[in-house]
Amino acid sequence: MYWVKRVYQFYIDGFKSMPAWGRNLWVIILIKLFIMFAVLKMFFFRDTLKNRYQTDEERANHVLEELINN
Repeated sequence: MYWVKRVYQFYIDGFKSMPAWGRNLWVIILIKLFIMFAVLKMFFFRDTLKNRYQTDEERANHVLEELINN
């Protein structure tokens, strides 16, 4: 568990000593990741299994058939 604390401290020290433009860049990166994974998922990656099948058993059977056939 000691190495986890060392890794955490390493990143904290690096972030504190980073110039202001570096912190701004990380904020932009985190905002882009949020948009990619949260916002776009809602609009483009719908839950088709939930829409097509009523029960968990039907969903599981469909996934199993797709894995075996493909």
